[in-house]
Amino acid sequence: MIVEKKHWFSLSAILLIGAVFITFGLIKRKIYGQESPSLPAAGNSPIEKPLIEKPLVEESKTLVKKTGAAFPVGLQAAAFENARLKNTLGWTFGAKPQSGWNIYVPLIQQTIGTEAEAETPEFAQSVSVWQQKVGLSPSGKIDGETLLKMVEWWQSRRLNSSRYPSSEELVSAPITDFYDPTRDSALLQIERETYNAYKKMLAAAAKELKLKMTKTGELAPDEKYLRIISSFRSREYQEKLRRASPDSGRAGLAVNSPHFTGCALDIYVGGEPTITKDPNRALQVTTPAYKWLVKNAARFGFYPYYYEPWHWEYVPNAAKKK
Repeated sequence: MIVEKKHWFSLSAILLIGAVFITFGLIKRKIYGQESPSLPAAGNSPIEKPLIEKPLVEESKTLVKKTGAAFPVGLQAAAFENARLKNTLGWTFGAKPQSGWNIYVPLIQQTIGTEAEAETPEFAQSVSVWQQKVGLSPSGKIDGETLLKMVEWWQSRRLNSSRYPSSEELVSAPITDFYDPTRDSALLQIERETYNAYKKMLAAAAKELKLKMTKTGELAPDEKYLRIISSFRSREYQEKLRRASPDSGRAGLAVNSPHFTGCALDIYVGGEPTITKDPNRALQVTTPAYKWLVKNAARFGFYPYYYEPWHWEYVPNAAKKK
């Protein structure tokens, strides 16, 4: 009898201890939300399914790209600084204070060879490479020195000529090429080679941007993008503008306008055609037409005046090299 009681006591103790462990496990799962892994069904191997689902992998890659986790700390810091500087960098154009370089992002991207957004380490890395090429400290940041170097580069590619064309060098373009259908017939002239280059560029842009065209290959009547706003302007006409608006800053600046050459075209890219106010320019640089010109106009010999998104100049020698 004494032996039977000892066996009974040992069995009871084992059952009690087991119950405690089971209860503790249930409580732990309840508190922490843990579930015991289930065994695979017959015929299914756990190797048949990836341990990490594909959507989670893609999400992780996106997170790394956005945060710049795969880039050196220096480039990540430059990206944060560019996010600030693009709207706050103080500089001047002539005597007019400017704030930031956000309006010039498409031109900057083209210059440094990237499509990455300005706030990313990828952008900062491309800035750094460009800075090194032009002899600047490769900080990856578009500070005042870097921006002015870019402006210098953009300006160097312009026509930089005041040559006045002869009447034989000018052609009268049809009014259908112009933004204003009521434009004076005396203001439809363009330097011959410039006009031919414009028509080639327009044909390429119309195809790639899917602009509305007529069966004869002209812009459809209700298509405004890439029409000519202004072309050749004679000295006499420019003087007339100055007399009509003696206090106009733009008229004063146009004493030696590149429009005198017949090789400069104002082209409609959106917004108000030729208004230099920042909100208008900020809108213009976001349009498909402007972005296409930034990427492709040089193929046809046209280069921008960076401050005016609508102003493009044909550089004959540059076009022949393409």
